[in-house]
Amino acid sequence: MINGREPQPGWLPRRWLTVVSGDIDLDAGIGAVWLVWRPKAAKAETHDALMELCGEEWQYMGGGSSSDGDLPVGRPSAGQPGQVGMIELSGGAGALSRAYRLGHPHPRPHSIGTAPWVGSDKLQVAAEVDHLLLGERRVEVPAHGSLILVWKSPSTGRGGVRPVIVAVGRDGSELSRLGPHDSMDSYTWAQLSGQ
Repeated sequence: MINGREPQPGWLPRRWLTVVSGDIDLDAGIGAVWLVWRPKAAKAETHDALMELCGEEWQYMGGGSSSDGDLPVGRPSAGQPGQVGMIELSGGAGALSRAYRLGHPHPRPHSIGTAPWVGSDKLQVAAEVDHLLLGERRVEVPAHGSLILVWKSPSTGRGGVRPVIVAVGRDGSELSRLGPHDSMDSYTWAQLSGQ
């Protein structure tokens, strides 16, 4: 859900295109969407796109595609087949801020050291998770548990630094976290180390 509304427009037939997840951070002026073209077909394709608010218009920044994607199929509990951890990364994208580059054309419009990085991550979240915290921002988890998150950070010269992602249970307790450079969440690390 985006601002309490489903991201799939009612006029768009789901047999052609389905919005799996969308995320907008209006304070940062960024957004991301995860789509499946021809869902449930042999040639289903997954697309994700980054957008940024440049002045008064949202502009496409780039994204990714794959031909092996389809719609999410359920939301198992952590440790069950199909869901090892509380938070599992399944891909991401990123680019230098277009809005910054448009507003700072001189002397170096594409300076890696000054332009912010806009990034996104696709996640699969376990059934125990009620919502996520992306830094200070609360993100609701859809029923199927698959979602895309968008974030902005200073550029490091090789990308950006993802904020900490915290999985929160229905009782408000922290279930797991994924640090800025982690590829596995703390729940999975604890399981692997026998804790």
